[in-house]
Amino acid sequence: MKKVFFWFLAIVITLSAVIYQRKTGPTYDKKMEISANDSTYNLQLIRSIEIGSNTPVKLAVTDQTISAKLYYKRFLTKDAYQVVDFVYKVKPVDSYIMNKVFGITQQEGWFANVPEQGMAGKIQYYFEISDAKGTKTYLQEEPVVVRFKGAVPSKVLAPHIFFMFFAMLLGNLAGILAVFKQKRFKFYTNLTLITLFIGGLILGPWVQYYAFGEAWAGVPFAWDLTDNKTLLAFIFWLLAFVMNRKKERPVYTIVASIVMLLIYSIPHSMYGSQLDPETGEIIQGWIHLFFI
Repeated sequence: MKKVFFWFLAIVITLSAVIYQRKTGPTYDKKMEISANDSTYNLQLIRSIEIGSNTPVKLAVTDQTISAKLYYKRFLTKDAYQVVDFVYKVKPVDSYIMNKVFGITQQEGWFANVPEQGMAGKIQYYFEISDAKGTKTYLQEEPVVVRFKGAVPSKVLAPHIFFMFFAMLLGNLAGILAVFKQKRFKFYTNLTLITLFIGGLILGPWVQYYAFGEAWAGVPFAWDLTDNKTLLAFIFWLLAFVMNRKKERPVYTIVASIVMLLIYSIPHSMYGSQLDPETGEIIQGWIHLFFI
């Protein structure tokens, strides 16, 4: 009965962390509410575009009597904003899951494209909507930032996600077992180290290379937070593994588990890879901002 409880607790903690990750971070759509002609609309503004996909910025507004403009420029440059009109379209949704599971076969709204950038290149944008009552400008003071990335093959991305999720689950289980002084904590400490190594330090750089052209952008080469937090978690689990080889020291596994949980509380892709528009080199946002 204890085993079931420990697994249940580990699963709950892990799923909570995963759900949090899915709802936070600078690459997930920005959600906001707007009004047009006395109707309210919930928007999801894109903040990540795959190179070659021609994915537009979409305003999910069904009112065809309005007009809208998109203002954009390269992120962190002194470029003047360019402007493009949104165009109303009804587009088919080419997705088996959306078609068969959710019954969604088309999407409608106002669409506008921004110029495609290189890997880790960014565009910032805001927009305005004109209706019968006048023109409203949204997000001019805090523009949305969209980052471009290369396509990551599913045969690389899927196992990376699996092993990172599994490492989190095993790490939580190991920490819980260590707290309750269960001897199996050593076994799961070892498994956590192995799965984290595969998911974070083998498959992770592979994903990074496909997406941004850099296999490793963490210490000692750069300051990508995603890479660095993976490295930090691995170091703590390596320490827990070493300190528990000849003698049981559950405190090290508990600390490693807590560190991993704290790391997963950092929004995904925060301070991630970024293309310097002037030099063409991959940098990190927070370092660049610090020295501006």
